[in-house]
Amino acid sequence: MLDNLDRLKVFYHVFTRGSVVAAAEALHVSQSAVSQTIHKLEKEMNSPLFIRLHKQLVPTAAGDRLYEIVKPFMIELNAYLKDLKMAKIHPAGELRIGAPPEFGKAYLPSIVADFRELYQDVTFTLELGTPETLLPQLRKGQVDFALMDVFLTKSTHVGNLDIYNFDAVVEEEVILACSRQYYEKSVRGDLSFTSLLRQNFITYRKDLQTIKQWFKHHFSKPNIHVRDVLTVDNHEAVISAIKHNVGMGIVSSHLVNNELRDGQIIHIKTSKLEIMNSISLVHLQDKIPTFTEKVFEKYLVDKIKKVISQNLVGMRVLRQ
Repeated sequence: MLDNLDRLKVFYHVFTRGSVVAAAEALHVSQSAVSQTIHKLEKEMNSPLFIRLHKQLVPTAAGDRLYEIVKPFMIELNAYLKDLKMAKIHPAGELRIGAPPEFGKAYLPSIVADFRELYQDVTFTLELGTPETLLPQLRKGQVDFALMDVFLTKSTHVGNLDIYNFDAVVEEEVILACSRQYYEKSVRGDLSFTSLLRQNFITYRKDLQTIKQWFKHHFSKPNIHVRDVLTVDNHEAVISAIKHNVGMGIVSSHLVNNELRDGQIIHIKTSKLEIMNSISLVHLQDKIPTFTEKVFEKYLVDKIKKVISQNLVGMRVLRQ
């Protein structure tokens, strides 16, 4: 490994310009500084890189080989620096975004597509997952920011949350639901605590926290035992199991609007208002967003606001 990689930059300019004088002018340094740098590099590599012919430099075989190695890096580096400079005034580069699976699949692809119609220099990587997977990725810098279910975040073990900034974007209504067939067969209109507790439940999490939080909110019963007959790993599977009459499950109402309207799925209601889950933009506490992130985040919130106002029941925008 070379002791000083700056010497490769000097070498690159000397090679491409064919003289110390031209390289010195390009680098805004003295000719002697360039000459000394090349001399040190040759000494370090234990091989001459140029043959001196009067005021011109002719590369040796070692010089040609080194140039072939350095050239791609310098070209990519210059392009990258140019993109960074451009990204300060025009959205560009890659955005790595985390999101809950259901919310991400339902809304982000169309929002990304519309955004890229305006800013084609921006590319995206979407990471769909739970708080357990997204928060560590955020902490390690593997995603730039994430949309996250606060309802799930509070019900799991994800370590210290003080290092993150939660900026609420929308709220979604969280409901207990079952199919009409299951309701008529097993519930039969009895929505008492005792009746609901003996039902079959479809759970999204092994620790049953979403179900337990629902009972705690609606009946002030923090310690309960429920009969979980099916545990799945995503929201879509909960909805599918509900439709197939497996039992009751916790769902976001806006994801089953059509089924609620046509009576295929029954909303289990009590005298209390429903739980509202905040979907928040989450950053590391001390992270300074890039210009591209700021532009996209504003676009994202505006788009969600428009979609919700036009189409969705059970959601409301919090960020203006």
